[in-house]
Amino acid sequence: MSSRHHDIADDLRQQITTGRIKPGERLQSEAGLADRYKVSTVTLRSALAVLQREGLVEKIHGKGNYVRRPLRKIMYIGGWGTLDPWTAAEAALRVTVHTTTVQAHGHLTTLLKVPTGSPLAEFVCISHEGESPHGLARIYIPRDLAPAGVLGDESSWRETLTRFAVLSSQPAAVRETVCARPPTPDEASALRIGSAVTVLAITRVATDSTGRVIEAALLVFPGDRVDAVFTTHHVTDERQTQG
Repeated sequence: MSSRHHDIADDLRQQITTGRIKPGERLQSEAGLADRYKVSTVTLRSALAVLQREGLVEKIHGKGNYVRRPLRKIMYIGGWGTLDPWTAAEAALRVTVHTTTVQAHGHLTTLLKVPTGSPLAEFVCISHEGESPHGLARIYIPRDLAPAGVLGDESSWRETLTRFAVLSSQPAAVRETVCARPPTPDEASALRIGSAVTVLAITRVATDSTGRVIEAALLVFPGDRVDAVFTTHHVTDERQTQG
């Protein structure tokens, strides 16, 4: 009986891949599907969980299960700390931004090299293509460095935030640490992905010429939706060139 949910997953997968059930289409209710396949809702949900982990089906809370539309990959440009400007500028990709002031604690005190309780400006950005989340960014700036009015007026920062770019002007250095890992429960919820989906996590720290951390960003993308590109420029010594 345990293999029954795999048979149901196989049948639904075939209907999706052959186009009988179209991208964006809502599946029959779980109770209806369970009745159709003559199984319990527990078995039916196990079958749907297989398709959700594969990225074929997306469960939207309060609405039901939908066939996930094929998602176009986005490109993260390392060094500048931005999404590919062409990708970010497309109307299909929209970003929601929430700004607030928080107190530094735990890993944030280490990242920003500030005492516990220090006020930070926090920007939480989620990019979407249609209904599907594409990426999550949490950007932190020491409160005294946040430009005047930035917490009350996001419009002047909308383009920069939309590109997940470094907000601080003229950083002397940007250090990015990249790893692949499972999502945290909060990340899985925000990005609407299964806990088995690997995410690309980028921790970006910008410092000024004195070495002070002026910004830290925690970026998370589902691994199948992003390419990260890093380009190194070799600087030629001008004195040698002139010689």
